[in-house]
Amino acid sequence: MYWTEIAILVGSFCVLLLSGVPITFSIGLSSILTMLCSIQSLPAVTTIAQRMATAIDSFALLAIPFFILSGLLMNRGGIARRLINFAKVLVGLLPGGLAFVNILAAMLFGAISGSAAAAAAAIGGFMTPLMEKEGYDKNYAAAVNITSATTGLIIPPSNIMIVYSLASGGISIAALFIAGYLPGMLVGLSLMLVSGIVAYRRGYRSTEHYTFRTSVLRLLDALPSLLLIIIVIGGIVAGYFTPTEASAIAVLYTFILSVIIYREVKWKEIPSILRDAAATTAIVMFLIGTSMGMSWMMSYENIPQNISAALIAISNSKIVIMLIINLILLVVGTFMDMTPAVLIFTPIFLPIVTQLGINPIHFGIIMILNLCIGLCTPPVGSVLFIGCGIAQTTIQKVFKPLIPLYIAMFLALMLVTYFPQITMFLPRLFGY
Repeated sequence: MYWTEIAILVGSFCVLLLSGVPITFSIGLSSILTMLCSIQSLPAVTTIAQRMATAIDSFALLAIPFFILSGLLMNRGGIARRLINFAKVLVGLLPGGLAFVNILAAMLFGAISGSAAAAAAAIGGFMTPLMEKEGYDKNYAAAVNITSATTGLIIPPSNIMIVYSLASGGISIAALFIAGYLPGMLVGLSLMLVSGIVAYRRGYRSTEHYTFRTSVLRLLDALPSLLLIIIVIGGIVAGYFTPTEASAIAVLYTFILSVIIYREVKWKEIPSILRDAAATTAIVMFLIGTSMGMSWMMSYENIPQNISAALIAISNSKIVIMLIINLILLVVGTFMDMTPAVLIFTPIFLPIVTQLGINPIHFGIIMILNLCIGLCTPPVGSVLFIGCGIAQTTIQKVFKPLIPLYIAMFLALMLVTYFPQITMFLPRLFGY
């Protein structure tokens, strides 16, 4: 009975995770244990190892180490500071302007680096002390930084979209990239709306003013960084190169920008950057491998099909089922990293939503947006920990100012879920 296998899988996974076992090993060990108990005809360890090796044998996944390396070069290359200065010119003079600057800079940096953690560290490292100096509450500043950093995973390029493409059986990465723009901007605007209300109530105002000459100089200074978005996404859409080739071009461009033009990354720092990129890539690939092993084991036991039938039996309403899926993913995001969550739950939920007539591209953005909220929530929210560490505060103190921002993100999620035009407008415009 498949409920027995689900109980073994979920129970062993939770026990291992609560015991302090890293999530990668928890996924792999729980998969092996479930196979030993239910699929005795197959050698569990060998089978999972084979599936792990097969999972990472993908040309599309080559884009991940390149985008990771590109993000590290950006993080150390002074790009974040230039984007912040540019954002100050655009929105810095509005009431609560520094919060707007934080959100806009995180959106721009995320759109270039594709990493929420990098955006939280790079943008938060500059903005949190600056906001505190201007009279903003430190915990509120940290909350703004934490939530806005996640927009970089929705606005392309985004490594998690590449992972979703793999898990969904080859959905176009280019289409996913294009589909992420409007939902990502919607999340950013939702956060700005809440930040504006908070700023109005608390009287947060900027004291800094800029001349026309300063504004133009800051725009010109940030322009080379902003061009990367046009080069990478424009090249993919125009068909000049694939997403994997675009990731390599992003590395070359950020290398020239950070090392040769801006000269903020020294030649002697290159080996350490390459080492950090290799270590991060190894972690991500190990996660992908074990997650795909678990996904295969679940598929072999027909668990996704049975869960799909159970959900359809609850209701045949698209609205109700999507609400249930959203709630499940929101809970999953609080204790599971995005990569394994996407790889494990995509094969479960994708057949259900396609049966309801929902485009797989649209569902991919819904899933990623769901799990982005999880990055900001305890107990496993990595961006939450990074933001609190940078602001030198605690989760308990940050949680209260996070609540209205959570609500803003959830409302944006509901709009994206029930108004597919937000996601699908640009892909259809470009013929996907």
